[in-house]
Amino acid sequence: MKAVCVYCGSSPGRLDVYAEAACALGQALVARDLGLVYGGASIGLMGLVADTVLQLGGRAVGVIPQALARKEVVHRHLTELHVTQSMHERKTMMAELSDGFIAMPGGIGTLEEIFEIWTWAQLGIHAKPCGLLNVAGYFDALTRFLDHATAEAFLKPSHRALLIVEQQPHALLDRFASYQPPSTRKWLEPDES
Repeated sequence: MKAVCVYCGSSPGRLDVYAEAACALGQALVARDLGLVYGGASIGLMGLVADTVLQLGGRAVGVIPQALARKEVVHRHLTELHVTQSMHERKTMMAELSDGFIAMPGGIGTLEEIFEIWTWAQLGIHAKPCGLLNVAGYFDALTRFLDHATAEAFLKPSHRALLIVEQQPHALLDRFASYQPPSTRKWLEPDES
């Protein structure tokens, strides 16, 4: 594992603990010599995790679509910055540059990004770990809903297990380091039908 994609808010959120967790995650990435891939902004939790990585001498790669470059205030001091033409191109590039995916607290964009990349894992498009950094119980209601979806047989237990949930950055990265993708896939390849 060389780089981890972090999805998180362009806002710092209501609680100071969210900012503290962003800094802790940045520290944990650098301590393990893992590069950061993220949305490229200098504000909110996004900016905090990138600033922490850079201050500690780590690698921070931003990927931002042109349409958001002005709104989210592009971080001008990154190791690399990629400006894409669309959100789809952004998400594809972030996936290609990353060996794992973490969602921290954030809004609907953060949720959409982690759900899409988790779906790609379910479909066998990639075999990389996906996780939630559940800071101060932020994702508790979501994980309860996912367990409900599993109990109602809309989500297979094996697919639910693909989304790792931890409260501390080091615990989540430990699970990423030992991650073994499942051997089962949801769909057959076209030539296997």
